[in-house]
Amino acid sequence: MTTSRELTGLGLVGAVAKLLKAGNAAEITVSAVAALLRDGVNARSIAIWFREGHATTFSRVVAGPEDAEPLREQAEVPERHPDADRFHLVHEAEWLGVVEVIRGDQQGAEDLQVMQIVSDLLAPFLGALELSEDLAYEVALRSHEIEEQRRFTTLVIDSLPVGLYVVDRGYRIQIWNRKREMGTQGLRRDEVVGRSIFDVLTRQSSEELRAEIDQVFATGAIQQVELEVGTDDERRSYRISKIPMRLDGDEITHVITIGEDVTLWHTVQQQILQSEKLAAIGQLAAGIMHEINNPLATIGACVAALENQIADAPVAIKLGTQEYLDIIDKEVQRCTRIVDGLLDFSRPKGKAKRIVRIATLLEDTLFLLKHHKGFRKLDVRLEVDPALPDIHGNDEQLIQAFMAIMLNAIDAMEDGGDLRVHAVMNPHREDEVMIEFHDSGAGIPRAELSKIFEPFYTTKPQGRGTGLGLSICYGIIEQHGGRIEADSLPGKGATFRVFLPVAAPS
Repeated sequence: MTTSRELTGLGLVGAVAKLLKAGNAAEITVSAVAALLRDGVNARSIAIWFREGHATTFSRVVAGPEDAEPLREQAEVPERHPDADRFHLVHEAEWLGVVEVIRGDQQGAEDLQVMQIVSDLLAPFLGALELSEDLAYEVALRSHEIEEQRRFTTLVIDSLPVGLYVVDRGYRIQIWNRKREMGTQGLRRDEVVGRSIFDVLTRQSSEELRAEIDQVFATGAIQQVELEVGTDDERRSYRISKIPMRLDGDEITHVITIGEDVTLWHTVQQQILQSEKLAAIGQLAAGIMHEINNPLATIGACVAALENQIADAPVAIKLGTQEYLDIIDKEVQRCTRIVDGLLDFSRPKGKAKRIVRIATLLEDTLFLLKHHKGFRKLDVRLEVDPALPDIHGNDEQLIQAFMAIMLNAIDAMEDGGDLRVHAVMNPHREDEVMIEFHDSGAGIPRAELSKIFEPFYTTKPQGRGTGLGLSICYGIIEQHGGRIEADSLPGKGATFRVFLPVAAPS
C-alpha cells in the first residue's frame, strides 16, 4: 500500500484531487489534505485556514507537531510564521483562506510548486462548498416562503364565515375549512381530506351530488341552490354555491363548494316585505276608509230616524221592525270599528311620548285583562328584570299593542294553559329591551307565520276576529322605532318578541 511519504510531485497532486472528489465533509477533507501535504513536501507542519459559505470565522486545521490540537475557529488569520510559506486560497476573486507551510530541512523548489498546484485545487473545492451552501440557503428560504404563503392562505380560508370545501375530478376532498369542521355535520379536516366526497357527505344522495358536481365540470357555470336543514325546534336556511376552479389552463380541475348561512338574511327580507306590504295596504286603506265612513254614518242616521217613526206604530209592526233595526245598527257599529281600526293602522295617531317603565306597562295591561273570562283559566307569570332601563313611548299605544298579543294568546288557550311574559335586555344588543310573550297553545303553522301581521288575516273561526289586532300592534311597535317577531311550532305554543329601543339619557 502506498503511504503519503511515498507520494511526491504529480502523485501527491493526484492523491489530493482524489480526496477532494470523495464527497466527505469539509473538515475531514481539509484535514486529510493537510496530512498528505505535510508528508509529501517534507514540511514540519501544514496549517490551513478556510471559510465555509456565509461563515464569518475561519476554521483552522493543523498537520504536524501540533496534530493533537483540535480544529478551532477564529475571527482572523494570524500573521505569517517567520519560517513559513503561504499560499492563498482564492476562487473567482473571493479570498477563502490560506495554506501555510513551515519548511522542513529537505524542502525544495519542486515542493513549493506542488503546494501551489494543490492550493489551486483546494480553492475551487472550498468555493463549491460555499456555492452549495448558498443554494441550500436559497432553497430553504424559498421553502420557508412557500410554507408561510400556504399557511397564510389556509388562515384566510379558515377565517371565512362560510363553510368551504374543494373536490378534484376524482371527487376527492382537497380542502376542508374550519367552518366545515364546526358546522352541523362537523368533521375534522384530517378525517376527510383525501377521501371521496360521497363517503363524507351523506345527507344528500350520491347520485344527486355527483350530478351537481359533474354539471359544473361540464359547463363551467356557477350553481346556486338554497335549502333548509335542521330539526323541528330549529330550522336554518343555507345558500350552497358550487364554483369551477382552473388550476392551470382552461380545463376545470376542481369544484369549490361554499355553504353560507342565510337564515338571518331571510328573516330580514321577510320583515322588509312585510313592512312594504303593510305600507301598501295602509295607503290603500287611508284612501277608501273615509269614503266608507260617510255611507255608514248615513245608515246609522236612517236607523235612528226609523226608530223615531215607529215609536207610535202598532206593537206587532214595532217589534218586527225594531229587531231588524237593531241588527242593522249592530252591524253598522261593527263596520265602524273595523274602519276605525284600519285608520289607526294606516295612519297611527301621533300621540305624545314620554319616559315609561316596561314593568308598569305590563302590570297595567294584565290589570285590564284580569276580568276577561278566558284570562281566568290561565296560569300567568310576569318576570321583569329589575335593572331594566326605561323606554321612550306612549303608554296607551303600547298597552294596546301588548293587549293585542295577550288576547291572541288567550284565544289560543281556550281550555287553559300557561302564559309567560318575560322582559329583559336584548342579549344581542345593548340598546334594546326585549319583551317575550310565550303561550302554551296550539301554535301557528309555519306557512301562516309570515301572514299574521297582515290586515284582515286571522286564524280564528269566522266571526271571532277582524284580523286587525296584530296589524295595529305591528304599526304601534314600528312607530316606536321597534320591531316584533313571531315564532311557533304546531303543538308547542307561540312566542312573540317585541324589541323596543332604550330611552336616550337625559
